[in-house]
Amino acid sequence: MTEATFTFRVDEGLKSEFSLAAKAKDRTGAQLLRDFMREFVQRQQQAVEHGEWFRQQVQIGLDSANAGHLIPGDEVEAKFAARRAATMRRLDAE
Repeated sequence: MTEATFTFRVDEGLKSEFSLAAKAKDRTGAQLLRDFMREFVQRQQQAVEHGEWFRQQVQIGLDSANAGHLIPGDEVEAKFAARRAATMRRLDAE
């Protein structure tokens, strides 16, 4: 792996506190910053992947609706009214 230098400015107080906190974890500031950078990149990649998955799911739903695969609203309301009633019965029994 080719390494590169990453230089940036930070408040001296923050740098000192960060160095002390890193030392308390038996790590160097550079090690922690590399870890933070890796985690950030991973979270960004996961967010992109989730966004792509979500768009696919929405498109599947739209395609299904456009094909006429719909459930009438009154059926949905009746189903969830029954679920709410069952939940209330369980809660009252406790």
